[in-house]
Amino acid sequence: MSFQHADVILSSNAVFTGLSDQPEPASIAIAGNKIMAIGSEAEIKPYVGEHTKIYRFQDQLIMPGFHDFHLHIMDGAASMNSANLFPARSEAEALEIIRTFAETHPEEPWVIGTTWDAGYWDTQQLPNRYSLDRILPDRPALMFHAEGHYTWVNSKALEIANITRDTENPAYGIIGKDESGEPDGLLYEKAMGMVVQHAYDFTKEQKRELFANFLAHAASLGVTAVHDLFATESLEILTDYDVFKEFEDKGKLTARIHLWPALNGDLDRVKKLRDTYRSDMLRVSGLKQFIDGVITARTAYLLEPYADQPDTRGETSFPPETIKKWVVEADKEGFSIRFHAIGDGAIRLALDAYEEAQRVNGKRDSRHSVEHVEVIHPDDIHRFKELDVTASMQPDHFAMSERGVYTDRIGLEREKHVFSINTLQKAGARLAFGTDFPIDILNPLLQIYRAVTRIDSSGKEVWHPDERITLVEALKAYTSGSAYGTFREHELGTLEVGKLADIVVLERNLFEVPVEEIPDIKAALTIVDGNVVFDQTNSFIAK
Repeated sequence: MSFQHADVILSSNAVFTGLSDQPEPASIAIAGNKIMAIGSEAEIKPYVGEHTKIYRFQDQLIMPGFHDFHLHIMDGAASMNSANLFPARSEAEALEIIRTFAETHPEEPWVIGTTWDAGYWDTQQLPNRYSLDRILPDRPALMFHAEGHYTWVNSKALEIANITRDTENPAYGIIGKDESGEPDGLLYEKAMGMVVQHAYDFTKEQKRELFANFLAHAASLGVTAVHDLFATESLEILTDYDVFKEFEDKGKLTARIHLWPALNGDLDRVKKLRDTYRSDMLRVSGLKQFIDGVITARTAYLLEPYADQPDTRGETSFPPETIKKWVVEADKEGFSIRFHAIGDGAIRLALDAYEEAQRVNGKRDSRHSVEHVEVIHPDDIHRFKELDVTASMQPDHFAMSERGVYTDRIGLEREKHVFSINTLQKAGARLAFGTDFPIDILNPLLQIYRAVTRIDSSGKEVWHPDERITLVEALKAYTSGSAYGTFREHELGTLEVGKLADIVVLERNLFEVPVEEIPDIKAALTIVDGNVVFDQTNSFIAK
């Protein structure tokens, strides 16, 4: 019997295929872009040819590549060149990080920072433009809040954007004003775009460089597939699918990219995009839109008023009738739809819209999803299974917001239903995990760690221990859950013969390490479409 020779063979004492609940010893043979055989080392030996590259690991974990179900590629790539303000514990510390960053990047016309959160500052007071002006009087500065739904800017940025006391709020946006009616330097929701469009006005060459950096970063973390979701009109200026296609045409696309342009009533545009981008590596998978904002800014849409501000319960980004109309029309054209919905009112509206689509168009295998699902009303938990809607969640997000501030906003009754990951899973909901990069870092193991431990922002307390899930459940949500969410379970998400060879090898076996060490485990080898795209195996391989 003659065997086709493998291009690559991987073997380890710990192979997690995703089909069983623990890793087992195995070898995997890859030919071209597919897995051709899996078995014992003896069973795989006949596939060895003179040009076969062999990686023999000891106890390093081989598993399906991480499939990030929710992120923002170009926004994330831009943030990789910005000041990280998350460590700041006061406004003064944030300003010092910004000042140092500005001094070390004199060539950058804009000073951009990310991930500040006044909830962690000593005063818990929101900043204003004047403190930024003191350190940056002449260079425009743009600082994105940790949740990405509001920004802190200086006077120079307001001047460039032509924002004055007389500027009117855009639809679903707020220009923060001080007591005298002057802009205070805070821009909420769609008002952010007035400044972002100037800060992120990149050339094609700059976009190529940003995208190349993103791909290298993803490969280094074992991320083999990603979902690039529409991220507000203000960030549309960054979006350039042509750049992605250019990389694919040159054989430089080292992650599978699933595109989710805006759901906005313009179906002709997205149908053209769907017809244009439809390969194994780069495809339009569906449409994305926002129903609400975030809890800390009180822009998330709740069924009942905010506990700490009873005159508001947030609002929807578009009228509910418009949202339902768009969903029914897009569903009829066969699009999967994903809604950012954080508050219980927004989650209910998303589910109502999907239910309406089933009623009008008939039930089909649509694989819609709800993004974030942070504060759910218990009456809606069972609807995910009934409507076959994916719960697309980012477990580390509940540890990014300061727990006390978050709880103050929603009150103790709703606090019982924060990030109900295990409850949703037990009720039959399909889970798919991601990072929402750049809101969070791209490392998948931080999300895995948080799903398994539920340790909150204090680093000590467990937030709702009953909502912990097992390591196996978390890994499946990050692999096969995401593959199912985009109709790719037949070719991605598990290690099986005939499936596409998207594989990561981790330096250590997740099933054997103390749980607190999970976030620090590194990728040793990443394979996408049968090609090695990241290789740090020198210290492990038995030559």
